[in-house]
Amino acid sequence: MRMLLIFALLTPLAAEDPAVSGSVEVGYRAMTDVAGSVSAYRSVVDLGDGVKLLGTEFTILDPKKRLFDRLDVRAYNWGDDPYSTVHLTAAKQRLYRLDADYRNIAYFNSLPSFDNPLLDRGVFVSQRSFDVRRKLSSFTLDLLPGRTITPYLAYDRSAESGDGVTTFIAEGNEYPLPERIRDSSNQYRGGIRVEMRRFHVTLEQGGITFRDDQRVFSSGGRNTGNTPAASGLFLTNLQQAYGIRGNGSYEKGLFSASPFSWVDVDAQFLYSQPKTDVNYQQAATGNFLVASQGLFYTGQQLLLSAASALPHVSGSFGVEVRPFRRLRVLQSWMTDRLHSTSNASSSQILTPATVVVPTPPQSARLVSNYSQEQVDVFFDVTRKLTLRGGYRHVWGEASTYVLPITGLLTPDLGEVRRDVGIGGFTFRPSQKISVSGDVESASGDRNYFRTSLNDYTKMRARGRYQAFGSLSFGVNVSLLDNQNPAVGVQNDYRLTQSSLSTLWAPQGGKRFTLQADYTRSTIRSSILYLMPQNLQPALSIYRENAHLATTLVEVALPGYRKLTPRLSAGGSLLISAGTRPTRYYQPLGKLVIPFSGHVAWVSEWRYYGFGESLYAYEAFRTHLMTTGLRFTR
Repeated sequence: MRMLLIFALLTPLAAEDPAVSGSVEVGYRAMTDVAGSVSAYRSVVDLGDGVKLLGTEFTILDPKKRLFDRLDVRAYNWGDDPYSTVHLTAAKQRLYRLDADYRNIAYFNSLPSFDNPLLDRGVFVSQRSFDVRRKLSSFTLDLLPGRTITPYLAYDRSAESGDGVTTFIAEGNEYPLPERIRDSSNQYRGGIRVEMRRFHVTLEQGGITFRDDQRVFSSGGRNTGNTPAASGLFLTNLQQAYGIRGNGSYEKGLFSASPFSWVDVDAQFLYSQPKTDVNYQQAATGNFLVASQGLFYTGQQLLLSAASALPHVSGSFGVEVRPFRRLRVLQSWMTDRLHSTSNASSSQILTPATVVVPTPPQSARLVSNYSQEQVDVFFDVTRKLTLRGGYRHVWGEASTYVLPITGLLTPDLGEVRRDVGIGGFTFRPSQKISVSGDVESASGDRNYFRTSLNDYTKMRARGRYQAFGSLSFGVNVSLLDNQNPAVGVQNDYRLTQSSLSTLWAPQGGKRFTLQADYTRSTIRSSILYLMPQNLQPALSIYRENAHLATTLVEVALPGYRKLTPRLSAGGSLLISAGTRPTRYYQPLGKLVIPFSGHVAWVSEWRYYGFGESLYAYEAFRTHLMTTGLRFTR
């Protein structure tokens, strides 16, 4: 297919043929052996060698307007790269528009230092790792586009498959084991859009199906897990699997209107009711322990089934009023409410004593109500200065009720309450200078999660200076400070970030272009947690002081017959100090030599160097060289 596409772009067209324009870049990437940790390289970079379709963008115009008027295609990074995409748009004026999108994403994560309690024994294998691919497809068909009423149909699919490592948890020990991962979801939707001069309405009906299958297994042999072998606990065989099946439907409505020249209104409503069924089975052999009974057993069988329903309602409403030419008032409100009910039953048999552990049916209920209201006022003091002020109120409650074995109803309650003050400005003293800033300051006394924003201040300032047509400078400063002094939490988090950037492109970048960016950031975090070994409170402290810089210079070299080669050089670096000192370097060089107006030779070199002073076993370095041809029409 690649060669046919190249042939189509290069072959002269007859007058009656569709007009084709665009480019295709194909090549080969070679890489040196990875020096250091291959697992860390794949977790951070994961680029491989081989033949690649580096990118293509082309357009086909059909003068006879038979099946389509215009067809646009874009595709990048094909050839077993970690992120490959293709997008297609086909349209026939006032009849249809088809958008199709496909992404193939490889996710590999196996950092030796993550979730690895055996580091002190010299084991450099993570006990929570993934090597999977997620494939996402999306198709949308609009009928009669540009008309008052536009029906549409859409289909979205997401599927993941691959392998990984997880732990089988038994009382007193954990056993790392391989796992197989499979899941997929399909969403079907359709509706109509009504476009009038003063209002817009969208009505949509959709449904979704979902499945998730995971299998954890051992191939035999004695697995002593994470506790010392002297404990006498071990695993010899395990077959563990679960299957989740879900489906549901939803209705959605969107509305926006401008009934008068000085007011705009918008609203949204969504109702869905997904249902889920779960089946779980587990068979294990080895030597295990029920500590509360002082009971050792050598075999276990566990079967579990569960089902749940989740009615979900969300809605929002907003209005913008412009009573005067210089004044705008925005009012918005949203709410999200869900109510989940579930039930489960299970049975467990322990051998050789054939102890049946009774587990009567259990039921649970989750109720969550979350709401937010916000008002913003924008006032143009002058043509050059705009001020903003606002207020946001957030409130909600969540409760979980579980019917335990004792038959007692035990609730778990949570609340969120937060008041936020908002301010900002935009100042444009001249066409060359612009400055803007925003600030949020909040006070809250209740939160769902320990790490949520509570008493926080968030600020951001941006500035831009256009020195002259070819030279510009930018500055960006931000701050986030969050505190939660509650007993048992004591969360203290602070992030500061400052960046400078510049772009210099004399004569529109015809001969020379310089881009540069520098960022300085600091992170300070501390929070109480419970140590898993003994559930005693301890303080988790993290510090980071980082420098990040990126530079790219592109120069036009002397050419022949208006064929100008271009050389690019630069790269990025990260240097951080603190809890986890890190060095990451990524220099690059690129050369483009045109052979004609339609063909150019493109070559690129990149180097990846990564190192951590406290985790030297995760360091890696490698060189990547890519060379190929770019065909343009």
